[in-house]
Amino acid sequence: MINVILPVGISFYTFQALSYSIDVYRKNTTATRDIVQFFAYVSFFPQLVAGPIERSTNLLPQFAKERHFDYAQAADGMRQMLWGFFKKMVIADNCAQTVDAVWDNYSTLNGSCLVVAALLFTFQIYGDFSGYSDIAIGCSRLFGISLKKNFNFPYFSRDIAEFWRRWHISLNTWFRDYLYIPLGGSRVSTPKVIRNTLIIFLVCGFWHGANWTFIAWGAFNALLFIPLLLRKTNRKNLDVVAANAKFFPSCREFFQVAVTFALVVCGWVIFRAPTIGDVGAFFNQMLFSGTLLTNPHEQLRNLHTIHSLYIALIALLIFAEWLARKREHALSLLPKTGILRWGIYLIIVYIIIRYRTSSAQFIYFQF
Repeated sequence: MINVILPVGISFYTFQALSYSIDVYRKNTTATRDIVQFFAYVSFFPQLVAGPIERSTNLLPQFAKERHFDYAQAADGMRQMLWGFFKKMVIADNCAQTVDAVWDNYSTLNGSCLVVAALLFTFQIYGDFSGYSDIAIGCSRLFGISLKKNFNFPYFSRDIAEFWRRWHISLNTWFRDYLYIPLGGSRVSTPKVIRNTLIIFLVCGFWHGANWTFIAWGAFNALLFIPLLLRKTNRKNLDVVAANAKFFPSCREFFQVAVTFALVVCGWVIFRAPTIGDVGAFFNQMLFSGTLLTNPHEQLRNLHTIHSLYIALIALLIFAEWLARKREHALSLLPKTGILRWGIYLIIVYIIIRYRTSSAQFIYFQF
């Protein structure tokens, strides 16, 4: 085996440079003559190492025009950064400790512990990646630069197609525009539609790394997506769940969200597993060891990883994002009253300082 050291975030800025070259070739945009603007586009530091993957048609015009400091925009950017730090440093990093400990010992643990680990990794990867995106987008707004939204509350999706419209939006739209549509998209024969969908998801899996688990994860999502595409229901759920000023979803929507979330959790198990063999062994231990309904608390406590307060913080994350599911980010809902608003700021800052960890890195730095 040859171990090759690659620059951090190489796939993100490579895709940005590719989209610029392709757009210029297609005459969708004109080539810039300003080398400073071009390199600023390719290496814009907030989103350089983990996205969002930006397009030249959005970013270059913003570099070309004169900008002035906008207090309201900067303040909202700071709020989004604060929420991103909460998701990354509190939710993702604390979940990571339990997830890593369980995966290191999964063959000896109860199935219920493995279920907990699968759920925690689901929130770990979301808090890690969407947290980084919030920090990058918020930081950019301090400079008067608007980046594309990269996550749109994906765990409230009612089917797998809606999930992929809301998860890592910049990557998914990149594959759609530069690979899926040139292959013919969904305007070709049924066998070719299936082929195109498989190619997209397999390439998406391969983009994450040269490991069979990523390929299997891509294939798993393709198998969930293709039936929706063939029935032409893949664009059925375009609006937010529980729309029209409703707070609670209908029973049908709740069931759809629960089923979709369960399928996504299964997919993240495949994504997290070191090898394909570990995928089968993990599911076998979780589902068929006869310990699925046991109390996981004792074993998790012995691993010295989980605290009941972390579950409450995850519940806070879900509740806040449910309230803000029609907005840009959760803290955009803050009240106008200064004392109450600043009180919430201070509480979040305290939680970040009190429950942060120093060991976890960003998952997507490796991609």
